[in-house]
Amino acid sequence: MSVGNNRGVALIITLTAVTIIIAVALELNRQMRSAVTSAAIAKNNMSLVHMVDSGIEIGKAILAKDKTETLNVSVQDDWANAEIIEAYLAQLPFENGRITIEISDERSRLQLNALVKFPEGRDFNPVQHDLWRRFFALILSGAELDDQDLFPESENITPDMIINPVKDWLDSGDDDAITGLTGAEGDYYQGLEPPYSIRNGPFKHIKELMRVKNISSEMFYSFDIDNYVTVYGMTPGAEDPHRFTYDGKININTAEMPVIAALLPEGYEFLAEEIVAFREETANGEYIHDLTEPTWYKSVPGAEEIQIDPNAITTQSDLFRIICRAEGNGMALGATVIVLRERDEETGKWHSRALSWQYQDI
Repeated sequence: MSVGNNRGVALIITLTAVTIIIAVALELNRQMRSAVTSAAIAKNNMSLVHMVDSGIEIGKAILAKDKTETLNVSVQDDWANAEIIEAYLAQLPFENGRITIEISDERSRLQLNALVKFPEGRDFNPVQHDLWRRFFALILSGAELDDQDLFPESENITPDMIINPVKDWLDSGDDDAITGLTGAEGDYYQGLEPPYSIRNGPFKHIKELMRVKNISSEMFYSFDIDNYVTVYGMTPGAEDPHRFTYDGKININTAEMPVIAALLPEGYEFLAEEIVAFREETANGEYIHDLTEPTWYKSVPGAEEIQIDPNAITTQSDLFRIICRAEGNGMALGATVIVLRERDEETGKWHSRALSWQYQDI
């Protein structure tokens, strides 16, 4: 082999080695940048978690403080005042981000599990049955009933077509006849693809509703069901604390307009807007109406003669939903926490205990 050929081979080997070195260097650089980026994301995400947790703790503290100041719960309380919450948050500044908090009364919502009388868990709760019929009649009245995304199985959806399958999902008698003509027991769900089991007991999570016959995900989100319905509200039985029940009472001081409308007798739904406005009426920066007694709604012009079932309403609550959102370094994180206010047996002080805690990417 000539000297020239030797030089050519050496050049090729050198170029190959340099190419490999460059490729390895680039890959190492990519991995290092990826590791740095991942570390930065993990750091930022951890910061957001701490921010959210701090916000939730502030919300819990506000609720505990309010309990020491008032027995009744209403939209006039500090926890419902956005300016007061912002003032609390201002005491907890974050260098590279911000947090927001929303607090709502979980008893402002319809109690899903109260539709059936517990602890027996077999029959409709008559008061709740009527309430749910009025609620869905109002909801459906504003829907396009031929929308196949909302109502894939029927163009003539009625409240009972939603309520009856919910009752069958809740009740403990899976071998009983279905409720009405539109209910569904275990064999219906076993015939689906893929099949799944019916609960035959209280709902554990509100999104479980989307597993019930005639309730599509499109309906769930279009009707904002999560904002008006809750699975919480379980209380110990009066005679036996080990046997739970759901009283289903809605806080008339905090319920939103569609729920207020469902509470009103048929034909008086138009008063819901007046009732909501009455609760929040002020003069010189002060609320002017007393919301202590559940019958305060009779003071609303036009509502003097109407009667809301006293078994359906209350003015008290210790069950709340705290939603906290944190933003920082181009990232965002949120959490929804259900808390129960309760008194410490040893100290006598009130605190808020988390019943459910869910993080969500925003």
